[in-house]
Amino acid sequence: MTLKVCLAGATGHVGRELARAILAAEGLALVSAVGRSSAGKTLAAVTGIDGAELSIHADVAAALAAAPADVLIDYTRPAAVKANVHAAVEAGCHAVIGTSGLTDEDYADIDRWAKQKGVGVFAAGNFSITAALLQHFACLAAGEMPHWEILDYAADNKPDAPSGTARELAYQLAQVAKPAWAVPLDQTQGLKESRGATLNGSQMHSIRVPGYYSAVQAVFGSPGERLELRHESTSYAPYVAGTLLAARKVDAWKGLKRGMATLLQL
Repeated sequence: MTLKVCLAGATGHVGRELARAILAAEGLALVSAVGRSSAGKTLAAVTGIDGAELSIHADVAAALAAAPADVLIDYTRPAAVKANVHAAVEAGCHAVIGTSGLTDEDYADIDRWAKQKGVGVFAAGNFSITAALLQHFACLAAGEMPHWEILDYAADNKPDAPSGTARELAYQLAQVAKPAWAVPLDQTQGLKESRGATLNGSQMHSIRVPGYYSAVQAVFGSPGERLELRHESTSYAPYVAGTLLAARKVDAWKGLKRGMATLLQL
């Protein structure tokens, strides 16, 4: 059976790599593409991808009306992704979310919509297999070491902070334990903001400097020792295989699942 895919953000950096991979994959068919600024043109004309002669639509609802799909893959912008997923779910289409910037409250809404419509949604801050391993190892560490903080690194043109990978890590760690503090945050002397932001109980520090691509680091400490776990990617390649794996599996449940570690049953 061929899985029909609608790709939102098809003209972006990750979207182009995904379009090539979908067109080359067995059992997958790219039936529609979404890209607001390129609407009305063909994907081949915009990207130069051989065989991508399908038209680009301005929004997900229009794309699904023109060519019904089994699954939406979204790599767009934080401001657009929630509405895109809602349009897909309303059309009875499963969804895979690769766009970062959604909050836990957004995910709760998406989970509710998906359960009401009986479709599956999968979201990951990072579709890399090694990023999933970092989350897995960090959760093991959190069960043994009660104090940790999270750092995330990206180029200065990344608009959302913290990154989806870091948000997801904080969410996963919160399912295991809550960190302990020798000095409560509200008793910090000097600039309290220097201690970072609190997300799901974890202190979060986002660094945005040219030269970085994407990295996340979890630092655990106990008296006399420290454990640092770090994942870093230098290209879009690690995300493609994980995204297509999620697209093939997302019809196996109803509602939302988050994180590659969940998908891989780590």
